[in-house]
Amino acid sequence: MSQIDLAGRISMNEEEKKKIEEIIGGLKCSKGFTCAQSGLEGLCKARDIGLKSVLLCLEENPEACEFALYSGAWPDGHFYCQCPVRVHLATKVKG
Repeated sequence: MSQIDLAGRISMNEEEKKKIEEIIGGLKCSKGFTCAQSGLEGLCKARDIGLKSVLLCLEENPEACEFALYSGAWPDGHFYCQCPVRVHLATKVKG
């Protein structure tokens, strides 16, 4: 199981690391998966809202991310994160 250490970093066992590598292997990211490359320190801000494949995006400029999806009437809608890496991590680590 994943854990968050006192510095806010996520530590994972080998099985979880392989799962993240599998997810990344089939995707393209304009940020170059810097979140995964930095030991997940650069993880974007998002909140699990109980949906299976999206999170509520809490980033300041989500429109810059190809995984951001806007839903609702402008400007009162919300951006949602569809990044499979971020969604996977949110389901492994609550908070």
